[in-house]
Amino acid sequence: MALSIGELARRTGAKVQTIRYYEQAGLMPEPERTRGGQRRYGDSHARRLAFIRHARALGFSLQQIRALLDLADHPEQDCTGADSIAREHLREVKARIAALQSLKRELTRMVEQCDGTSVSQCRVIETLADHTLCAAPRHQPLS
Repeated sequence: MALSIGELARRTGAKVQTIRYYEQAGLMPEPERTRGGQRRYGDSHARRLAFIRHARALGFSLQQIRALLDLADHPEQDCTGADSIAREHLREVKARIAALQSLKRELTRMVEQCDGTSVSQCRVIETLADHTLCAAPRHQPLS
């Protein structure tokens, strides 16, 4: 199979710019080129792109994906490295979920305490203006 970048994008659902970005980031190997300089991708590129896209969909960072790809490129190794990366990512996801649950509780409380009369008496505006009114004053912005 020798696909152009546009054909690879259509087959995988990725954008052409995303494929180029993954190449520049070193996640995708450089494809062969025709005499005219056009990129030509094979089955291995499509499989690697599918791996990257699935890992991204699961929220892995590019750094984590790079490490996972390195492990996948050396199948003779044991999988403790991959397991370690996945466990760390799971801890990060759990922390984000806890932060989101805290934010949900705070937003629910703010909305329920707002009586809708006027902005000067709006509990949402008051709470946003005075962090000490938050039930969870230590919440951090989500990144």
